[in-house]
Amino acid sequence: MKVTLDLTALREAGDINQTEFDKLAALGARATGSLAFNILIGFGVIAVSGAALALVPHPLMAAILGVSVAAAGMATLYSGSRQWLVLGNICLLAGMLLLSGGLVLLLNGSTLAFALVTLMLAVTAVLTRSGLMAACAVLALGSALGARSGYFHATYMLRIDEPMLTIAVFSVVALALYYLSRFERAQLSHVAVIGARTAIVLVNFGFWIGSLWGERLELASAAGPLRVPASAFSVAWALALLGTALWAVRANRRWVVNVATVFGAIHFYTQWFEHLGATPGTVLVAGLVALGIALVLRTFNKAAT
Repeated sequence: MKVTLDLTALREAGDINQTEFDKLAALGARATGSLAFNILIGFGVIAVSGAALALVPHPLMAAILGVSVAAAGMATLYSGSRQWLVLGNICLLAGMLLLSGGLVLLLNGSTLAFALVTLMLAVTAVLTRSGLMAACAVLALGSALGARSGYFHATYMLRIDEPMLTIAVFSVVALALYYLSRFERAQLSHVAVIGARTAIVLVNFGFWIGSLWGERLELASAAGPLRVPASAFSVAWALALLGTALWAVRANRRWVVNVATVFGAIHFYTQWFEHLGATPGTVLVAGLVALGIALVLRTFNKAAT
């Protein structure tokens, strides 16, 4: 457990004496130095791996480097030394990303490639008790279903080819991981929770894309392809967000309440500007609504603390 304390304020308030202040300050300096050393070595490992890959730019080389670096990171984590915990996590992440990228390129970006990467990351998450690996596994599953993101000059891109399938699959994943977290041992409970939270974000992304473009279902029928309108996604998303937020308030799930509120605001702004356009009046009203949402959310978080 990590706790952030203002030692100077505690000393001035009389909660700790000078001896305790000096002891805690020394311990903090030692931890900070260890963290900096871990990060420095981690960046060195990444630099060496990147240079080796640049010398032999082949997907197989990326996979081999990934296995090596990830194995080193896993060995460091299993050693039980808290001093090298940050370094182990850095090596694990860098290695798994290299290995995942190498496999995807070797298999030409196929659905099978992303499915294998998903399975590999999920197993790694369980073995290392890594919430970050769990989140990566869920994102890889999204890629297997056609989810993509990208960037080019001053433009960010999110692409989901099958919003309905994305919503259905990740709703099931989120529920399954949530119930698993309630019955699993504490060591794996947080891994399941992080995976479930990532799945919730992808469910909302599916609704977001659907609320803008709708979806065309290629079903074999005499009437031709079935078109699900964007308005259907918009209404379903609003109802899902409302129902989820009400459940989260009753169950005291602050993270879910906050996420439902944020995506509710995104949904509102998307429809607001999509239908009314960006004029001084619409921007003014949207800004006032944003302030209201922020105040309500702040009040809820303070009351739930």
